[in-house]
Amino acid sequence: MKNKNRIFFILLGLLLALSLVLGACSASTPTEEDTPAEEADAPAAEEEAAAPAEEAAPAEEAAPAEEAAPAEEAAPAEEAAPAEEAAAADPNALPRNETLYFNGQQWGSVVGWNPYSSSNNNAMAISQQDNARVLMFETPYLYNMLDGGVYPLLAAGPYEWNADRTEITFSLNPAAHWSDGTPVTAEDMAYTWDTHQKYSTPTGAGNVDYIADIVAVDDLTVTVQAALNDAGAAVNPLIVEAYLTNNYIIQKAWTQTLEARVGEDATAFMADPAEDVVFSGPYSKYFADDSKVVLVRDDNYWGQDASMWGKLPVPKYLAHTIFKDNAAGTTALQAGEVDVSQQFNSNVQDLWLQDGLPISTYLPDAPYGIGASLPTAFFNLQSPGLDQVAVRKAIAMAVDYPTIISNAMTNQSATFDQVPRSLMNPTPGEQALYDQGTVADLQWVGNDIEGAKAMLDEAGIVDSDGDGWREFNGEKLSYVATCPNGWSDWQAAIEVVAAAGAEIGIEITTNYPEWSVYQTVVTKSDAPLPEGYDIFMMWSDGAGPTQPWSRIRHLLSSEFNGLASNWNGNWGQYANAEVDELINAIPGETDSAALETMYTRLVEIYLTDVPSFTLMYRPQNFHTVNESVWTNFPYDGDGTTPPVPPLNLMDGWSVAGLYNLELVNP
Repeated sequence: MKNKNRIFFILLGLLLALSLVLGACSASTPTEEDTPAEEADAPAAEEEAAAPAEEAAPAEEAAPAEEAAPAEEAAPAEEAAPAEEAAAADPNALPRNETLYFNGQQWGSVVGWNPYSSSNNNAMAISQQDNARVLMFETPYLYNMLDGGVYPLLAAGPYEWNADRTEITFSLNPAAHWSDGTPVTAEDMAYTWDTHQKYSTPTGAGNVDYIADIVAVDDLTVTVQAALNDAGAAVNPLIVEAYLTNNYIIQKAWTQTLEARVGEDATAFMADPAEDVVFSGPYSKYFADDSKVVLVRDDNYWGQDASMWGKLPVPKYLAHTIFKDNAAGTTALQAGEVDVSQQFNSNVQDLWLQDGLPISTYLPDAPYGIGASLPTAFFNLQSPGLDQVAVRKAIAMAVDYPTIISNAMTNQSATFDQVPRSLMNPTPGEQALYDQGTVADLQWVGNDIEGAKAMLDEAGIVDSDGDGWREFNGEKLSYVATCPNGWSDWQAAIEVVAAAGAEIGIEITTNYPEWSVYQTVVTKSDAPLPEGYDIFMMWSDGAGPTQPWSRIRHLLSSEFNGLASNWNGNWGQYANAEVDELINAIPGETDSAALETMYTRLVEIYLTDVPSFTLMYRPQNFHTVNESVWTNFPYDGDGTTPPVPPLNLMDGWSVAGLYNLELVNP
């Protein structure tokens, strides 16, 4: 192999010399291929897309959250240019044995690199949620969905509550430093919080009611002060704790540079693409255009200190090809052009059972991944007829969920016979939090056509003119069910919902707008949804330190109604005073019996009112790997301590997996 590389470099040198001679003999007009990378990858400022809902579920922030064919294996003649020399970046000359390729997260051009913004469409670098993406920007702590543990990243040691549980104090790791070599300080974290408040960023707006202040006690000591209720207790200690795993520390000096550049204008502050951003993580921008996003390792990364990882992550480059749809991504995975696939791959087991490819999932058998989130069909509660519980529940009862799970999900989901529907994910910890017996009579497993018809008949919602469709208040029940185009599993699920409507006399057609349109419509909660959004799919929270409370809040809380930009949830704009009261009470409750009662009541209300309904159980992330080039990816029972979760080696404690990778052929 070394001899082949030597011959390759000699030939490359001859070709380069020849090209220089030819170039000197004739002038040419620059073409699109001659455009410098610095210009070619300029962010599309007009895009507001966050990361696609299908791929990553956001909490308070935009999704991450809600990637051209990889290069040949030949290495470039010279070492790749560092991140700061972006103009020299060549994404088609990445050494294959130094590059880890991804798919399924980036579905369009990156808009920016601004960690204060929620409109970057930058799924490789920015996602602030329970398992925050920490490749470029870092949080004080990392959450591990497998063991529920919280582990230090920028922090040094565990955090501590005071006796009254009104303040959290922790120390920063003295080894931590920014990409410009300056230390990460407590003042950086305090100024980050102040900035979120000053410019009303999504992080600021999502936490201002729960965090009173973040204070730099000294250079390395931080105190997070909880907002207090009238009784002097923390309004929501769960959110105060989650802030430490959800949200980045951003450099004060760079933030001030950004403020000066935009004249402290809030709109310009969050719209700035932040190409000059300073970061603390192990990777940064190398290249980005409409075909690919590439991050390059910072070999001065502080985390190689013995107090943290003790070494650098193994891959030098992390590359994400931007595919047009899941089918194209699966083809690349089969060809070994993708190493880590965070997308739905239909009949994933066939890739190893029938095709004999070195491809695997976290679990060897169905459902192949850890079910943690609940893709949900939301009802537009202002559509005529959908304001009636009988119509909503009849549709939900008639849906053939086994077909969705076997066809749309190709069995990459637990069934509702195995895990009855509720507000909880299928993990044992969440399932133990409510009394299943209390809500058993409210359950439905689907495909109950006769039961749905009887419910509608009893409510007087019948076909009175004989055209085959039922009416309510003299108006035919006719709806449009929609989800983003290209998301094959969601589209297949929506088709099953439409088919269920036809079975019970409710006309349901389907519509598949592009994600850039879809996300803009659905996340606007200060106005009625337009035509075409009667029934629509969106995500729910996955696993995290505030679950299942946070998922329930995002599915049902009326606090999100009326927001001009709502990336949180309750997109059908449901409102119930008792639900809001329970959601507000749970974070301050420490008695397990009382918590079970409250969670059971919330499930009871949800199954009674049916403002939305879960269509399937879904992994927190799809995590399918091809071991043609890299191996030692996390899998169930791999013996790692703490266990590394299947979150694509970039979210929360999953980033530990980057340090375990090995080349198949070193």
